Amino acid sequence: MMKRLEYLRGITEEECEALRGLGVRHSNQLLHATTLVIDRERIQRRAGIPVERLYVLGQQAALMEISGLERHLPLVMRLGITTLRQLAAADADELHARLVDAIGLGGAPSRSDVQYWISQARSIDVVEDAEETTKTRVRRYVPS
Repeated sequence: MMKRLEYLRGITEEECEALRGLGVRHSNQLLHATTLVIDRERIQRRAGIPVERLYVLGQQAALMEISGLERHLPLVMRLGITTLRQLAAADADELHARLVDAIGLGGAPSRSDVQYWISQARSIDVVEDAEETTKTRVRRYVPS
């Protein structure tokens, strides 16, 4: 779901302006602009936003793409799930129980909703990890 950059938790006005200066106006564009480490490095050079920060913002934009998660995203992030990989690795029953414990049964998503979020995260994990470097990326793609 496309949202204005201001919907990203913790993003500053300066970061929004710098990203808009590069043509990034909403969360989906940010996701695509920050998918690869090399892209984040390029944005850092052009906009002055650190690569690590771009990774965090890109991951948040990726989580916003999960259908039905948006309403619960702040809580899910407070529970420590801040990346698609973390969501993909989560146990649906455990995450559901933690959500119910935090907000009560009436406001919590259903167990099937949580299972659906996890299945989506497993199929759309597109943001390259922050710790990957050019050397590791090249090494991984060289045929053996």
